[in-house]
Amino acid sequence: MAEGNIAADQLRLFIERIERLEEEKKGIADDIRDVYSEAKSQGYDAKIMRQIVRLRKMTNDDRQEMEAVLETYKSALGLA
Repeated sequence: MAEGNIAADQLRLFIERIERLEEEKKGIADDIRDVYSEAKSQGYDAKIMRQIVRLRKMTNDDRQEMEAVLETYKSALGLA
């Protein structure tokens, strides 16, 4: 019976940790949203800023590959 209680306690602790982290994640997401709003109020384009953040996370090779494929698709659709 003790093992069952230990397992239940351990599970509860994991769940509580996850809940705390989810709450922190929500707070951080709200902070990020506030920064984009502030930038937008200063005249910056938040949509483009999000794209730049995404590009900066990529390796140079991945970014070059994506840009090459994008150019190929644009050319095929007459957008280039």
